[in-house]
Amino acid sequence: MPIRPHQVQAVPKPLVEGLEKLRQDLDIPEDFSPEVHDAARHAASNPRFPELDRTDLEFVTVDPEGSRDLDQAVFIEATETGFTVWYAIADVAAFVNPGDAIDVEAHVRGQTLYGPHQRTPLHPPELSEDAASLLENETRPAVLWQLTLDATGHQTARTVQRALVRSRAQLTYREVQEALDHGTASESLQLLKTVGQLREQIEHERGGVSLQIPEQEVETTNGEWHIVHRSALPVEGWNAQISLLTGMAAAEIMLEAGVGLLRTLPPADNASLRKLRETAKALRIEWPSEMDYPEFVRTLDPERPDHAAMLYSCTLLFRGAGYLGFNGETPENAQHAALATHYAHVTAPLRRLVDRYASEVCLAVSAGELVPEWVTAALPQLPKEMEASNRKASAYERGIVNMVETFMLSPHVGQEFTGTVVEVDETGEKGRFIIRKPAVEAGIKGVDLPFGQEIRVRLVAAETGNGQSRFELLQPSELAPSSSTGSSGAASVGSTSTTER
Repeated sequence: MPIRPHQVQAVPKPLVEGLEKLRQDLDIPEDFSPEVHDAARHAASNPRFPELDRTDLEFVTVDPEGSRDLDQAVFIEATETGFTVWYAIADVAAFVNPGDAIDVEAHVRGQTLYGPHQRTPLHPPELSEDAASLLENETRPAVLWQLTLDATGHQTARTVQRALVRSRAQLTYREVQEALDHGTASESLQLLKTVGQLREQIEHERGGVSLQIPEQEVETTNGEWHIVHRSALPVEGWNAQISLLTGMAAAEIMLEAGVGLLRTLPPADNASLRKLRETAKALRIEWPSEMDYPEFVRTLDPERPDHAAMLYSCTLLFRGAGYLGFNGETPENAQHAALATHYAHVTAPLRRLVDRYASEVCLAVSAGELVPEWVTAALPQLPKEMEASNRKASAYERGIVNMVETFMLSPHVGQEFTGTVVEVDETGEKGRFIIRKPAVEAGIKGVDLPFGQEIRVRLVAAETGNGQSRFELLQPSELAPSSSTGSSGAASVGSTSTTER
């Protein structure tokens, strides 16, 4: 996610027109209709509470700072044979009825869209940021997963049912990381680290892989907008492993029942793998023939320019993710190749439409009941709806990042920067490069672009309104002897300074 979801700041004047045009071009609504707001207020006042009360479990939420749409709460305890992971997921179906105004609008939107200045939520804020959100010290209906693990972190049992829960604290990733680093974290959070690390090891053994590429993020601080490359904290990975564990358990339930909705990614073809090995060879990165792809990826350091270029090339194998609905027969080729297992989305129903449907399948199957007809009727269409929503979300995020990039760069037209070439086409004359600081990704044209190596470029144009910047490649003869830029190799882009470091 390249946009920080918690920032709500005034839009700088040069960006106002461009951001509004982007929203109009992508048909992104500003608000919900009065009918949907009225339905949400009524639903918030009339939830369907489950009979089971598990407010005794000491749940906490762990999210980015300032989040209000809290989908998940976690509590982990040690047992004689391993661990019990309790994972509470916001129960959207306790408020939303099939076919009502909220449900119809959710199908139009598909997911929550994030901008640095505003959210475009999947559900009205009366629900997504209030009545249905797992807020601190509030009793909420939830889909409660109980996942039993052995001492090595492997799942040995699973149950899911509706229950009332109460989060004890709303924590941020940084707060939890600092508590773990200083030894002040609760026992449950210490076990989050333990279980997270065990699950990461299991992922490695299974052949799963995660690309550790620093993401571009739009941040706003004291009214100023800028872009940074941000690497995830370790606790974010451990927390993600709990969500992945739950999604895998959900996939198992649905596959055994022969009905459900999976998140899929096709396996890499041999041609793509051969191309990656050729890329590694071109970058002079050692990739032994007996080393498989996941193990190779784990040897790469994103802070090294040549390794960063290799990691960007590896994204080739992550393309083609989608959803697969099925009812009546077990689907073939339904694995998520990056995870090397079957997987389903069930842990973010406030922000993603499919999760509510997949959760309802799991609840019905686990209770020995028929899957509701409103769920099975939607299974054929949901993958198409989510595909359209994902395209819109990607275009929106990329459009915002492009505009903020040009906004930051616009005062520095004519200045020089150092970047790393991370992509080159077949001709060798067109590619993409990244600048570490400011965190910019851009296209470049030139002869024999040096893939995986640093280049010196000059900013020729930066048009904030349409989010387009243009750089030209500098030849060695154009470089001044005094143009050294130290460790960052980039001009400093801030609100007042234009001095090179």
